[in-house]
This record gives sequence, C-alpha cells and structure tokens, in this order.
Amino acid sequence: MTETIESAAQDDDRRPPLEARRRPRVHRAWIVAAVTFVTIIGGAAFNSLPGLLIDPLHTEFGWSRGEIGLAVSIDMALYGLTAPFAAALMDRFGIRRVVAAALTMVAAGALASVWMTASWQLMIYWGLLVGLGTGSMAMAFAATVTNRWFVARRGLVTGILTAAGASGQLVFLPLCAWIVDEHGWRPASVTVALAALVVVPFVCLLMRDHPADVGLAPYGGAYVAKPAPARGAARRTVKVLFKAARTGPFWLLAGTFAICGASTNGLIRTHFVPSAHDHGMPITAAASLLAVIGIFDVIGTIFSGWLTDRFDARRLLAVYYALRGISLLFLPMLMGPDVRPPMVFFIVFYGLDWVATVPPTLALCREQYGEDSAIVFGWVLASHQVGAAVVAFLGGVARDVFGSYDVVWYASGALCAVAALMSLVIRRVRASSAAVPSG
Repeated sequence: MTETIESAAQDDDRRPPLEARRRPRVHRAWIVAAVTFVTIIGGAAFNSLPGLLIDPLHTEFGWSRGEIGLAVSIDMALYGLTAPFAAALMDRFGIRRVVAAALTMVAAGALASVWMTASWQLMIYWGLLVGLGTGSMAMAFAATVTNRWFVARRGLVTGILTAAGASGQLVFLPLCAWIVDEHGWRPASVTVALAALVVVPFVCLLMRDHPADVGLAPYGGAYVAKPAPARGAARRTVKVLFKAARTGPFWLLAGTFAICGASTNGLIRTHFVPSAHDHGMPITAAASLLAVIGIFDVIGTIFSGWLTDRFDARRLLAVYYALRGISLLFLPMLMGPDVRPPMVFFIVFYGLDWVATVPPTLALCREQYGEDSAIVFGWVLASHQVGAAVVAFLGGVARDVFGSYDVVWYASGALCAVAALMSLVIRRVRASSAAVPSG
C-alpha cells in the first residue's frame, strides 16, 4: 500500500501543473526569445562605438591607437571571460537579475566615460565595466535561453538571437557615427547608456527564468520541473572548464572561435572604420558600410541556424571560415576614398558570414557536452573574445608601426584557412553519448 502511494506521488511530481496542460496560442518561449533579442540589441549598442571613437580620442587626448586598442581589447577579453560565469550565475540567481544588473553596469560605464581625462580611465570604464556588463549578456545568455525554453527549433532560435548583436550594430552604428561627426563622441556615449537603461524594464516585466515558472513545457518538448538554484556558480564554472579541457573537441572549438573573434570583432568592427578613413573615406560612409554588414549578418545568421538543423555543423564551419579568409585577402585592394561596387560586394559577402559560425559552434557544444553546453560555450566564447582582444590591440600597434592595416588583413585571412581545417577534424558523437552534467 505504501509503495502504491509513493508511486502515485512520484507520478504527480512528474506531471505538469494544470496550466502546463493548456496550450497557449503563442508559446511563452517566443515572448522570452523576443525579450532576449531586444536585450542583446541594447547590450550590443556599445559595441558599435569603439571603431568610431579611435580617431576622435586620438585627436582630443593624443592617446596612441595602441593605447585605445588596449582598452578595447580589455573590454573584449572580459566580454568573453565573463560569459561562462554569467551562465552559471543565471542558474544560481536567475536570468532576470543577472541581465538587469549587466545592463545597468553597461550604462554606468558608458556614462562615466563622458568625464574621463586619462587613458587609464578609458580602460576602467570601457574595458572593465562595459566588458563585465556586455559579457553577462553574451552569446552564453542566448545559449541559456534556448536550452531552457526550446527543444524544437533550437538552431533557428540560436541564429535569431545571435543576429541580435548585429541588429544592435545596425540600429546604433549609423546613428552614433552621425552623432560623433556632428556633435562629438560624448553625446554618442550618452546615447548608448540610455539605450541600455531603456531595456531594463522589459527584462524585469517580461523575462522569465524557466518555463516551469509559468507552468509550461519548453517549446517542442515535455514539461520539466524547475531545478533548484545551482549553488557554487564559480566552482561549477571552473569545474566544467577542467572537464571539457580534457577533451579534444573543446580545444578545436575554442581555437576556431578565437580565430572567428580575431577576424570579426577584433579586426573589422574595431579597425575597419579607421582603416577606410586612412584611404580617404568619410567616417559616416565607413560606418554605414559596417551597418550594411549588420543587415546581411542577420540574414546569414538566421539562415545558418536553419542549415545547422539540417547539415553537419563541422562542414558548415569549414565553409564559413574558408570563405571569410578568401574575402579578407582581397580587402586591401578594395580600400579607397569612395564606396565602389567591389567594396559593396565584400560588405555583403562578409556580412552573410559574420557570425554564421555561432549556430554550428553552439550545436557542436550541445552535442559534445549536453546540459553543460551553455557553460562550455561560454568558455569557447571566451576564446572568441581573447582572439578579438589580441587583434584589437595588435591591429592598433600595426597601424602605429607600419602606417597601414594591410599586414593585419593578410594575417587574419591566413588564420581563417587554419580554422577551416580545424573544423573538419572535430569528432562527432551520438546524442546519447553527449556529456552529462558535471553537477
């Protein structure tokens, strides 16, 4: 009799509450995904500024491009290194609290930079505060949302959320370029701070940490009870790193993603505008070209998510990196004072490939590391940002030393060829053998 009662109780625990048995017209997962999209846009707004401010800061304060590049590299490195800890903190304190705090930190750093007078302050405000804030809303945030709220359409949703970063660039880059050109760099920083603050109420009111909070199953899956808060977030994050670091695929994924960051955020986002300006192109025209990259990045990333649901992620990565490397080798020949058709072709081509690498990389993390995949992806993202940070700094140094960015374009193209080869040697595992949580 006792066994019968215990069995019935266990069955009740596994059943979703009454609310979960009602199917809403629009699944709440899509609302959460929409809020996540807007949040990433708000967080990404600041990423549109560094490339626009290199010349104004150099002119006003006399700081070298290497010094400014160092501040940008600190921001990018912390963006990546914060991501895996942020994923674990979301498991401990909830998505809403972590993301609201991160947006506030970004706004504080952007506002404080208005009163800076020394390069070390640039490194504190841009590097430390904004790096920690944006890192807490990095792609690991998108991975956490998709892992919790979606079973079906994960690749597509990953592509859409990844594209949010490019959308932020698309929305804010031309505006910030115009503000910098007409009114100076300080009003542009204030604009970015306000954009981050505007998103906070949406996060607090509409974001939910887990489908079970509203009595629902994940989209396309079965109801799962909300797990207890995971204590020891930092310890778990480091533990997952050491566990993943004992596997070959982790290093291949981290290496390819480091090259991805070097050839996108570190190179194009940071140095394309000043490089084009070196060739006589107006800053507003160069910034508009980056905005066009943002338009086609949205298309390319969403399409990449769709492809990831259907094709071998390793081969997709190899194709993406190979095409990116080829395009970078041609870029120095396309620079000029005017926007000509070959440059437009490069921008469209590069835009389609910009972060198309994210959905297949995340899919491979999920395949290899199971429920630890969001944290593992956070560490892989850290390598992405370390690669970006190195090139953001070295690109500025190369410009100071050689008077040109050409050597950086060629070196990045060669690195992309290496990434294409690395992608092909990542081993596949069956879904049933994916890593289990490390606890």
